[in-house]
Amino acid sequence: MKEVLDFVVSKKLTFRSFKPIDTKQLGSTKKVKCFVGTNLERYFIFLIHVKRKMRVLRKDTHDFIELHTQMELLNDSKIKYKYILIEAPLCSKAKKLLEENGWVVWHKEVE
Repeated sequence: MKEVLDFVVSKKLTFRSFKPIDTKQLGSTKKVKCFVGTNLERYFIFLIHVKRKMRVLRKDTHDFIELHTQMELLNDSKIKYKYILIEAPLCSKAKKLLEENGWVVWHKEVE
């Protein structure tokens, strides 16, 4: 969680609250880390951190969008800002699909 917070702070985002969410609560078995928080204007923020060696493909993006939908149901409110931090090779079509659905995509290359 510390590395995610450090990266988010480097992007000049500040939060009132920021907590991890277990993906099992969202009905997923994906090995990603999910976080929910509120910014200073009290809007909800949803962040997904993907760290793996395999390429993130277009079919994976549908799972991320579904995680967002499940988080809105669990949180019982609309989530205004959606971020995804990807530390894996990324398909350009997957990135485009996420951006078309209102996600802010941060891509860090794997070392």
